[in-house]
Amino acid sequence: MSTGARFKLVFFCPAVATQSVLEHLFATDPQHLGKIGNYSHCAFLSRGTGQFRPEDGAQPAIGTPGTLEYVDEDRVEILVTTTDGNHHELQKALKILKAAHPYEEVAYDVYRLEDF
Repeated sequence: MSTGARFKLVFFCPAVATQSVLEHLFATDPQHLGKIGNYSHCAFLSRGTGQFRPEDGAQPAIGTPGTLEYVDEDRVEILVTTTDGNHHELQKALKILKAAHPYEEVAYDVYRLEDF
């Protein structure tokens, strides 16, 4: 019985940076990130508008503290497969995402996927 699992990593990224963040993720771990069967670099992107107001002490990549900001963002979804019960590949993916992403605080969700 395999101890690995599949996860959907969803993150939000300014549209101008999406491709560079994805390229970095896929180059770092192509066997576990965005791989579905015989296909690699798999992702789903949907465009929308993100909003945020940086608070005092924030160092935003876009906008200024105290001002409500609107940004064209992509919702990005990629598959992350793990090979062990500790989910090292998922932890690695999150670390790489945070390092490659332009925002000070990265908005992301992780969903565990089930096989049917």
